[in-house]
Amino acid sequence: MKEVDRPASELPRTLGLRDLVLFNIVAVLSLRWLATSAAAGPSALTLWVLAALLFFLPQGIAVSELAARYPDAGGIYAWTKRAFGEGHAFVCGWCYWVNNLLYYPNLLMSTAVIATFVVGRGGTNLVNDWAYVLPATLLLLWFAAVMNMVGVNAGKWVQNVGAVGTYLPGLALVGFGVHAALTRGWATPVPARALIPNLRDFSAINLWATIAFAFAGLELCSLMAGETKDPARTLPRSVLLATPPVMALYLIGTASMLALLPADQINVVSGFLQAIAVGAGSAGRIVAWVVPAMALFYVIGNLGGIGAWLSGPARVAFMIGVDRYFPAAFGRIHPKWKTPYVAILVQAVCATLFLLLSVLGKGTTVETAYLIILDTMLLVYFIPYLYLFVAYLVFTQREPSPTAGGLKRWAAGLAGLALTLLAMGVASVPPSDTPSVLLFEAKVVGGAGLIVLIGLSFYGRGKRVAPRNP
Repeated sequence: MKEVDRPASELPRTLGLRDLVLFNIVAVLSLRWLATSAAAGPSALTLWVLAALLFFLPQGIAVSELAARYPDAGGIYAWTKRAFGEGHAFVCGWCYWVNNLLYYPNLLMSTAVIATFVVGRGGTNLVNDWAYVLPATLLLLWFAAVMNMVGVNAGKWVQNVGAVGTYLPGLALVGFGVHAALTRGWATPVPARALIPNLRDFSAINLWATIAFAFAGLELCSLMAGETKDPARTLPRSVLLATPPVMALYLIGTASMLALLPADQINVVSGFLQAIAVGAGSAGRIVAWVVPAMALFYVIGNLGGIGAWLSGPARVAFMIGVDRYFPAAFGRIHPKWKTPYVAILVQAVCATLFLLLSVLGKGTTVETAYLIILDTMLLVYFIPYLYLFVAYLVFTQREPSPTAGGLKRWAAGLAGLALTLLAMGVASVPPSDTPSVLLFEAKVVGGAGLIVLIGLSFYGRGKRVAPRNP
């Protein structure tokens, strides 16, 4: 469709290999998952390896090959359209876009909690004071939004610095963990039998799905293909270079947490700082500055993550607008900044509304409704990954790749597809203490279906609108 290609071609190609590698790291890596996994004990180390082999690496293989074959603006949305047509592309793009509107409030509030450690107020009632939480989160959100609206050259530095800000605390944690293991032994014993997860236990399967969720995000860079220099070559290389450091820090970082803290004492919100504080405390006063410094880096890292998850999905909304299924304004490019500014602005406004609901609705029925919506998003989130792996299998079956043999192709595609379905199945199973299973299913599964139906109403409206002339 020429009317699709023409607006996308106006995007300036300013992202290089370094920018894309750092973009991938800040999009995928989040230190909060280290505490979540370590709190479950040593078996989490095995779950990280399994999730890497069965989801992260297949995701990287699929994204790399599809990006090399079809370096289209819009990435996963464009690939789905090539494979299955505009209807499926819209469902994929809608689920990807709408899910991220709820992602920001959670990431922002986690950032606000850690920011209290920067000023020495960590663990105080400040984290529950909406007069602090709301302005802090809104400031972070709109700073990232404005930087990404005023140009890719400005926005990319938010993501670049954010990747460094994420990785430095991780390296500090690993350093303290190695030191603790060598000098004092492991705070959490790690016998060989403790590394074996009990996959007959629902909580272990649930943790596995959560860890797979932590590995999600490599496809995000493909959405920036329209602004990438030589995307057919740069995108696959960026995935290849970003994958090892992300895998290593998740695995070694979790091990370091276990070396520094007993698993049953790890705080799932601020556990990585808790572990760094223990490591710094053993080194004496000379490194007392480490905890607030690492908290500051964490805040910077999360700011970069917000920027990445604002800019990437905005390109999906932009392409849907170009394809006329969203209002035409979504497909506009700013005449000066050369960014899809309307799509970014709408995302920031919607995220602000959800943030207000989640913060100001504490203790009310609004909070209950927000939590229900959050549960439904776990199902909605993985729908685009179904399209990713199926599209990968379809394309490589139609046109076999000289670099990926049949066994590798089918192993990667089917493993990623199976773990995605497992994660969706886990999200559909109610906790053991749920009073009404039927009500839970109605809320979560029915809610996810309702979100898809709302999206289809936009698609139906777009089908009735005459295509624009090129």
